[in-house]
Amino acid sequence: MVPACNLLVSITLLLPPISMFSLPKCNFPAVFNFGDSNSDTGGLSAVFGQLPPPSGQTFFHSPAGRNSDGRLLIDFIAEGLGLPYLSPFLDSMGTNFSHGANYATAGSTIRRQNTTIFQSGYSPISLDVQYAEFSDFFKRSPIIREKGDVFKNLFPENYKFSSALYTFDIGQNDLTAGYKLNLTTEQVKLYVPDVISQFTTIIKKVYALGGRAFWIHNTGPVGCLPYIMDTRLITAAQVDPHGCASPFNGVSQFFNQKLKEAVTQLRKQLPSAAITYVDIYSVKYSLVAQAKKLGFDDPFLVCCGHGGKYNFNNERRCGSTKMVKGKEILIAKSCKDPSSRISWDGIHFTEAANRWMYSQIADGAFSDPPVPLKMACHRKK
Repeated sequence: MVPACNLLVSITLLLPPISMFSLPKCNFPAVFNFGDSNSDTGGLSAVFGQLPPPSGQTFFHSPAGRNSDGRLLIDFIAEGLGLPYLSPFLDSMGTNFSHGANYATAGSTIRRQNTTIFQSGYSPISLDVQYAEFSDFFKRSPIIREKGDVFKNLFPENYKFSSALYTFDIGQNDLTAGYKLNLTTEQVKLYVPDVISQFTTIIKKVYALGGRAFWIHNTGPVGCLPYIMDTRLITAAQVDPHGCASPFNGVSQFFNQKLKEAVTQLRKQLPSAAITYVDIYSVKYSLVAQAKKLGFDDPFLVCCGHGGKYNFNNERRCGSTKMVKGKEILIAKSCKDPSSRISWDGIHFTEAANRWMYSQIADGAFSDPPVPLKMACHRKK
């Protein structure tokens, strides 16, 4: 028979710290998001035109500015907090900013890119520009609210800025930008410290304007994207047991290591900030590694694409068309069941994958400190 004291110790070790149970929910009144296509809810499409069908087909039933068949992780985060989906800051049609705003645009980077979107595909709305938009929004919102009528209801009250959750999901494009310039993985690593330095500068600026709760995603396993697997030279020896390209994932892990170190320093420099570091890399890698077990098909098989090993052709991405006898025909179309796939278009995830990822991060299991999303206003002790 196991002694009662030993049994009690064993049970105690399985339980989270008592303080976790006593934390009150934060009741975030707003979310302000900064990022790239992983969280863009229509910013880039508001400027450069809507994504073509079949994007948005699963949930919105038409293109909705998202690189997916439906909702993104940021949409599930908003739902989880009981808030409406975030309106893109750059969209002037039907937008409501009373519960926050989304500054993310597809193709955004932390560092400015010395190129145009037409040359490289990278957005001109880099993180420093996103901050400039937020700063202007912060200063002008009370002035606009004073006009009364409809304006009062479309912009956030002052208290919401200091009580809001500030979410960040950006950095992946800073890495792939180097690969597009044919830099080696080691060469890309050399500029990562500068990328992280620019990132921390923005966090400090948001803090200076009163932001206190930060939810920061690290970058995902780039080497598991069909886009990388298809367009980069990868030898058999560089493919890991789950089919991903190890050298590219190694750079992502290096980026995340430097980001986590920076977050640790930020906690010391910004004593009133609650900064949650979310290991989205491990969540996404786990999804790829356990795809079949979780009910998904081949994790590298793209849902919306055309031809090739992964149903991905970089020249004919999701939504591509061609003219046949004077008629425009959709050739890069959706698979029959997007919920069975992880990859939507070779770069981004399906709604089903995003929903699963949210289920993994919402309770704090992949966070440092391990606080649930709804309690992310509490500082690490």
